[in-house]
This record gives sequence, C-alpha cells and structure tokens, in this order.
Amino acid sequence: MRIAELVVMLFEGYALAGTLFGLLFIPRAAARMDPGLTHAPMAVRLLILPGVIALWPLLALRWVSGATAPIERNPHRDKASAP
Repeated sequence: MRIAELVVMLFEGYALAGTLFGLLFIPRAAARMDPGLTHAPMAVRLLILPGVIALWPLLALRWVSGATAPIERNPHRDKASAP
C-alpha cells in the first residue's frame, strides 16, 4: 500500500509542477516557441494546457535553451535544398 501511495504522491507532484510551469509558460514563452500562437485567442492556449502539463520537462528544456519552432524535415525539403 505504501508503494501505491508513493506513486500517487509522485504523480500529484509531477502534475502540480506541470500546472505551475504551464501557468508561467503559456503567457510568456509559448508564442516565442511557436509564432502561430502570437495572435491566438486564450481558448487556444487553454486547449494546449494539458499537453504542456504532461510534457513540461521537455518544454522547460526548450524554453531554457531558447529554442524556436523546429524546421520540418521531409524528402521534398531535403531535395529542394540539395545542390
């Protein structure tokens, strides 16, 4: 029983940390990482909140490193940029 309580407590801590991170990340850094969010309504930002809560360690690393939106890699783009 103690192991189950520990697992639940760890999950709650992760979710709480993700929620606090999300409340800081969405208004400040989300639009910097994805320029499509610059003029998005608050409803769109609230829709991405569950994903931010779940993936907060990854997003925190990207925020700290100053990463922007990644460039898509596909065969068409690779062929167009080949000499």
